[in-house]
This record gives sequence, C-alpha cells and structure tokens, in this order.
Amino acid sequence: MEKKAKKWQMPSAYTILFFLIIVVAILTWIIPAGEYATTKAGNIIAGTYKARASSPQGIWDVFLAPINGMVGTDITEGSISVSLFILVIGGFLGVVNKTKALDDGISATVRKYHGKEKALIPILMTLFAIGGSTYGMGEETIAFYPILIPVMISVGYDSITAISLALIGSQVGCLASTVNPFATGVASQTINISPGDGLIPRFILLIIVTGISIAYVMHYADKVKKDPSQSVVFERRQKDLEEFNMEDRSVGEKLTKKQKSVLWLFALTFVVMITSLIPWTSLNSSWTFFDKFTKWLTNIPFLGALVGKDIAPLGTWYFTEITTLFFMMSVIIMFVFRMKESDYISAFMGGMTEFISVAIIVAVARGIQVIMNNGYITATVLHAGETGLQNLSAGVFIVLTYIFYIPMSFLIPSTSGLAAATMGIMGPLGKFSGVDGSLVITAYQSASGLVNLITPTSGIVMGALAIGHVDIVKWWKYMWKLVAILFVVIAVFLVICSMFK
Repeated sequence: MEKKAKKWQMPSAYTILFFLIIVVAILTWIIPAGEYATTKAGNIIAGTYKARASSPQGIWDVFLAPINGMVGTDITEGSISVSLFILVIGGFLGVVNKTKALDDGISATVRKYHGKEKALIPILMTLFAIGGSTYGMGEETIAFYPILIPVMISVGYDSITAISLALIGSQVGCLASTVNPFATGVASQTINISPGDGLIPRFILLIIVTGISIAYVMHYADKVKKDPSQSVVFERRQKDLEEFNMEDRSVGEKLTKKQKSVLWLFALTFVVMITSLIPWTSLNSSWTFFDKFTKWLTNIPFLGALVGKDIAPLGTWYFTEITTLFFMMSVIIMFVFRMKESDYISAFMGGMTEFISVAIIVAVARGIQVIMNNGYITATVLHAGETGLQNLSAGVFIVLTYIFYIPMSFLIPSTSGLAAATMGIMGPLGKFSGVDGSLVITAYQSASGLVNLITPTSGIVMGALAIGHVDIVKWWKYMWKLVAILFVVIAVFLVICSMFK
C-alpha cells in the first residue's frame, strides 16, 4: 500500500516571525555594527555615524528576543501595553458576548442591510481611514474583527473582506496621515517643522488611496458574493460558518431592553476610545474643550476626587487609558445586564483566553526590532541610506527616499520608532536636493503604511489574520495587486509634489 505524500502546510505566524528573528540575528554577524550620536530627546544626529565594536546576537539572544519584545529594553520599547490592551479587549468582548447582545444585534444588522450590504464597505473603510489618518489607528482595530467577520460572512462575503475593512481602511489612512501624532507629529518634531506643513497634499493623497482601496475591496467582495469559490479562503468557508455561528443568524431573536442597553454601552465605549485618541489640541491649539472640562470636573469638591484626580483629558489618552476604559466598561455592562459575579469572571477570563495568541504574536514581532537594535545594525542600515541619497534631483530623491523607507518599514514596523530613528537623517538630506521636509515625511508615511498592509513583522497584520484564521501567504495573494497599484500611484504623486516648492 502506497503512503500518501504529506501535504505541505504553511508554518504558523509564530514560526515565521521566529525565523525572521533568526535571519536578523545572522545579519548581526555579517553587517558591521555602528551607531549615531543622539540628542537629549534620543533623536539621531545626521552625519555622526561611526563604526563600533560588533555585537553579534547568539542563540540565547534569539530566544530572549520575544521576551524582550514584550517587556522592552533600554533601547527598544516593549509591546506589553499593546498586548495587555488586546487581552482586556478579549475580556470585554467575552462579557458582551455573554449577554448575546452582539449575536442578536448582528442579526438585526443583517436584516436591516439585506439587499444593500455593499454600502457597509465604503462607509466602514472611510471611517477606519479617518481614524488611521488622524491618530494612527492600528492595534485598536483588533477589537473590531470579531464583530466584522460574522457580519461580512453572514451577508455572503468572507473573512478576507471583513479584515480588509479595518486593516486596509486604517492602514491606508496611516499611509496618508494628515495629523497622526505618532507618525506626522513625531517626524515633524524631529525636523522642527509644524505638523500642519504639507497637510493639503496629504489630505489629497488620503482621498486618492482610500478611493482606490474601497474600489479594490468592493470588486473582490462582489466576486465572492456572486461565486463563493472565488474567495481566497474558500476552503475555510464551512469552518468559518460553523465557528462564527452564522447558519441561523438571519433569523435571530428580538433584542431585549437589557441587550439594547449593552449595545449602547458597547458603541459608547468605541466612541470614547476614538475621541480620546484624536489629538484635538494638535489639530487646533484653541480646541481645549476636553482639557477645560477635565480640569473643571476634577476641581469639583468631592465629585472630582470620586471620579479620580488623575484622569487624563480626552485627546491625550494612550494604551494605558483605553485599556482601563474597556475594563471599566466591562464591569458597567455586568451591572447593567445584572450578570452574576461568577458569570462575569468566567466570561472575562474566557474572552482573554481567546486573544492570548494574538497578544503573543505582537510581542514576537517586536523581537525582530530588539535583535536589530541590540546587534547595532540599525544605524548601519540607516547610514547606507544616508550616503546613497545625497546630491540627487528632487524627483529622483523623493522616489528613492520612498523606496528606501519600504525595507526600513519592514525592519522597523513602528511608525513612531521609524520616524524618530530616521527623520533626523532623511529630513536634512532632502534639503540638498531641494525637497521640502514635509514631502520627506509624506514619503516615509506612504512607505510605512504600504508595508504595514502586508508585513509579517507587524502585530496589526498578524493579529488580524490570526483572528480571521487567514495565513499570511493567502493575504499576500489577495493584496499584491492593490499594493502594486498603490506603490505606483504614490510614486507619481510624490514626483508631482516635488515639482511644486
């Protein structure tokens, strides 16, 4: 009897990321070590690169990298705040799911949009793009996938379509960041220009890339709805229907008053999160309403102390605050729904358990950056760009800068980290070619956003795919045409902008 040949199976996200850590560790033995002088703020000073003693990363360092990726080191920020946020999001969703408010709410959504489901795609992608462009929405989208996937599958689409809404939507928004404090803000501060410089061209770019992305996703979604076998993940369709419990969702139960209250609280949680992350005073220095309100509230005798004197104004929150928000709202939902304490704990812990794999993926992805920084090869790679991009014409310089930032974005997936590490070099280099600093920022953001649509070093990408049970190769197969289109469009846009000084 002949033995059946074993079918090759794509390695898990953990294996792929760990393999990349090994590859980068090997490069620390090959690429010369180097470093730049830095300012007190930690920004690199252009022209100060010097070689240093090599620091090759060994076997222990490779296994230590994911651990340091979680907790951080002196030179690499850990992902613990992001990973904890993901776990608490899981707990929050576990509590909400216990009420079955989402199940029955999704049923109502399916009935409401029956025959016009297509409208969900441009509306949601536009909203996510606005979030990405204004405050760098990324890891926060993890909370939406368990909601979007059942809705999209139930109306005849697939998990790829659902992931596209939040992942592509938010990342093309980041690609064309207008006032994103973690990309535009950090980069502008590094080269001492206002975040408002170049705002109009970036807004135009936002409209262009969002429109292209919406058209691309809608075209794919139409194909899948007409013929489910056209889905990139068609072999998982039945499993997805079973796992997300979609078969009878079109019937559904009517929402009770308690469930409606839970859904209102659920929606309010996300509204507060989004509002809290938009840098209002950066958009307009006179928009201090949240600062004034917080100051007024905390100064009220007794009530201020009861609420909490240390509460931060909306617009200044980050992962610590939004993680606290989701935890607090899960407790409020417990009381509103009159859930037993034991049921709440069971639901919250169960929800966290489902998201452990996603939280760990983020830390392992950060391990790549840890190896690069500890091996002191990041500065050497930057120096290669510094020496290779000097004395070029404006059009050639900006396109090469854009291309340079593509592999750099792969190596340093953190937009703020990439800006802080490179803009002090690339901004001054642009002046030699007559390129405005704001356009250099646009090139960096465009490359970073483009790469963060597909890179396995991004916790955002790997987390989304882990929730949707989509392997990275399938995602690349789906994305390559869109990435190619965006690459060309952005390059042409940058050249045109370089002509206007």
